[in-house]
Parts: sequence; C-alpha cells; structure tokens
Amino acid sequence: MGKPNTILVTGGAGYIGSHTIIELINNGFDVISADNFNNTSPKTFERIHKITNVRVKNYDTDLTDLNATKKIFIENSSIIGIIHFAAFKSVPDSVAKPIIYYQNNLGALMNILECTKLFDVSNFIFSSSCSVYGNVKKLPVNELTPTGEVECPYAYSKLVGERIIQDLVKVTPKVKTVSLRYFNPVGAHISGLIGEVPLVPNNLVPVITQTAIGKLKELVVYGNDYKTRDGTSIRDYIHVSDIADAHVKALQYLKGNINCPGYDLFNLGSGNGVTVLEAIKAFEKVSGQKLNYRIGPRRAGDVDAIYSDSSKANNLLNWKPRHDIDSMMKTAWDWEQNITHGTVK
Repeated sequence: MGKPNTILVTGGAGYIGSHTIIELINNGFDVISADNFNNTSPKTFERIHKITNVRVKNYDTDLTDLNATKKIFIENSSIIGIIHFAAFKSVPDSVAKPIIYYQNNLGALMNILECTKLFDVSNFIFSSSCSVYGNVKKLPVNELTPTGEVECPYAYSKLVGERIIQDLVKVTPKVKTVSLRYFNPVGAHISGLIGEVPLVPNNLVPVITQTAIGKLKELVVYGNDYKTRDGTSIRDYIHVSDIADAHVKALQYLKGNINCPGYDLFNLGSGNGVTVLEAIKAFEKVSGQKLNYRIGPRRAGDVDAIYSDSSKANNLLNWKPRHDIDSMMKTAWDWEQNITHGTVK
C-alpha cells in the first residue's frame, strides 16, 4: 500500500475547483471533494469523470457546520493536503449581503482550519484574490504591494481569511500554507467538456458568451469613465487551467520543500492588463460573433485597474501561464456552445 496521497478540494464542483481536480488527478493525486452545490451542479463530477476516467467522491457538506466538516476527515484519514475554494464570490452580491458573506466565507474557513489542526493535515492552500489590494497606486501588483482599502465585503473576507491562516501557523508549526491571490480566471478546459456554469453570471466572460449565444439580451459594460486607455476598467485575465496548474505546483512546493515558510503568498496573473472593451474585441475576433453591448453606470466595489507581476510564482513554483486572451475566449466560447446545444450533459 502506497503513502497517503489524498487531497481534499473544497468547492470541488466549482469553476476553479473542478479544473484543479482534473490537474490533481493528472498529477497522480487521489482527490475527494466537499461541495454543497450552492452555486454549482452535481453534473460537474460526471464531466470530470469523462475527462479523467476517475469518479471523485463528493461530500454534500455545509462547511460552516463544524461537526459535519469533521466527518469528512474522520472518514478519510489519508488526507495530506487541503485546497480551499469554497466561498461565495460575487462582488455586487457581497455589497448587498455582507453578513451572509462573512458568515459563510470566514465560518467555513475557520472550520476547515480547525480540522487541519485536529487531524494533522500539513499542507493547506487558500484560494485568495487580487481584490485584497483595493485601488492600487502603482502597477503591476506584486506580493509586496500593500493591501489597500478593499472595495467590498467579498474582498475583505479574503483579506481576513489570509490573516486567520497566518495566525494559525504561528501556533501550529506542522502546518505549511500558501495563499494564491489570483486575478481574473476565465476560459474553459481545452476538451470543451467542462467550464464555468454560474447560476447567475456575474463575471465578464460568461456574460459575454451567454450574450453571444442568446441567453442574455445584452452585455452591460459597467462604466466608461475610468482612468484607463479606453475608459473601461482593466483586469488581468488568466486561463482557469493555468490557475489550476498553479494550485498543483503550490501543493508540490509545500510537499517537496522542507524549508518553505509556514505561510507563503503568490500572485497568479498573466502580467497583462486588458480593458473590458479589449476583451470584447478579442471574443468577437475568435468567435466571429458581433456582441450586443451597451455602456452602463459603474458598479459599486469595482476598481479602475489591476494586473499582476507573477514573477515570484514563476521563480519558486516554476509556474507560467500557457494561454493568451484569444485562447481564453476560444475555450470559453467552445464550452458555451457545447453546454447550450446539449453536446455536454
């Protein structure tokens, strides 16, 4: 019998979680998932099976329930690492429902960390966000960039989450942790069999593809008076499979490096800022579709511009993005067509 090799992925039916499960399986890890399908679908695991030929066990567990969370660890003594994605993530939703966001995002995190300590799990990776930087004064953003006045409760839940993890490792030296602050994950698996399926699309690319295919009447560009080259906000888009690959590399970094610190932090981005209008043009180019969009007012909580310096991840994790904006848009469009026309069940 081999060494324990099981990774618990919380939010495993989610967009980034599901792609990370595929990368973990492809790299020889056993995977279990915890996802209560709050904004996801059980069908995700059938899609993972089609791609990997592996059936992933999922616990339909509310991670804000400590006893239910403990049960996962009691039944799986082989867990050696946790990748924690499970969280509510909509910026405008968090502005409207701050208490719900804090209760869910921080409550689930604290329970998972409690189990990390109780069950001697030594490797923990936290899904953080570039939103913790707020409106930055200097670009690109690196890990030494000060976290600013965050713009929404979602971002603050990630910033507080990072602090909770740092406080834990000070008193639990066996646990090694990494926070990955990623920028804007987009695109879909190159197979076309799995991608983002938001019940309510809030992020730009699913809104683009759903508008192009006719699910949405139009796309609203929120604001064209930002201090940017075309007036629309700038974001650093990164392919979801590149993000997934970084989680696997971060896990390998923790497992294979006895000298790594108890807490480490990496930015994950392409290093290139793309405006909303440039993203729309890239989609129109690769899809051949003319997009129906209009300019609307700004949304609360959005920042002007943010993009990453990811050289630390390049150097220490040996990670580099493989997909450009055209590939991101093409895979997102392929996935949208497959899911809409019933090619993927």
